[in-house]
Amino acid sequence: MASLRDQLGGLVYSTEHGKTCPGCRESIDHCRCEDPSEQARIASLDGIVRLRRETSGRKGKGVTTISGLPLSGTELKTLAKTLKKRCGTGGAVKDGIIEIQGDHRETLQQALTSLGYQVKFAGG
Repeated sequence: MASLRDQLGGLVYSTEHGKTCPGCRESIDHCRCEDPSEQARIASLDGIVRLRRETSGRKGKGVTTISGLPLSGTELKTLAKTLKKRCGTGGAVKDGIIEIQGDHRETLQQALTSLGYQVKFAGG
């Protein structure tokens, strides 16, 4: 692990290239730091999208999580945006998992099935 000085030092913005990646020191447009981990995550999936209702660690508030989507980070964000609009609630994308606030499993199943994904309910 690099020291804190090494992590904080270095070029952050260039008028020639714009923002730069702190990991590889390339411009954000040419950065490939996340590609190997994203490709490994996508390769490990079995092609089934899983919907689950979770409350743990959220002070009793329920969220619907969508995991198993074979999409990259930016594609996940755009899909999450459309699903949040469809449900009329908020949400987030964390570690390749889309979280939608509330229990919207039926609505999300219909939406994802219409997009061509094989959907299963997971959990209890």
